[in-house]
Amino acid sequence: MSDPVTVSNSSCLIALEAIDQLELLQQLYGTITIPSAVATEFGASLPTWFDIQPVQNTAMVKSLQLQLGPGESEAIALTSERSAARLILDDKKARRIARQLNLPVTGTVALCISAKQCGLIPKLSDVFDQLIATGFFLADALAEAALRQAGE
Repeated sequence: MSDPVTVSNSSCLIALEAIDQLELLQQLYGTITIPSAVATEFGASLPTWFDIQPVQNTAMVKSLQLQLGPGESEAIALTSERSAARLILDDKKARRIARQLNLPVTGTVALCISAKQCGLIPKLSDVFDQLIATGFFLADALAEAALRQAGE
């Protein structure tokens, strides 16, 4: 049986790369599937454990792009096409739309909580501080709830 598919938008990749923690994705989920637009938005060369897949449902992408950016639109469409186990999205509007489509949405904060619970990072608060220092938006209430959930 193959591993469940994980699709990601670029915000998580950019944030984790900025704090030198991109490998958390591979450690938690194995291969990460991304659409072409996300690879373009990321900009840097990607490790071999990324699988860049073209989106087939261009009509869905065009419809989503009326409200969202190219990467978010393609990530949502690709998740739908591949029946992915999870879609990593941080943008509030994109998450709402993905949920309306009954897609399994998670985000960078939940990924960091999982990494802490698996022993991949020692202190979640340190990771949050690093993310915030690079310009990642993290609402205080979300950070506090995540730290409580992680036992910090």
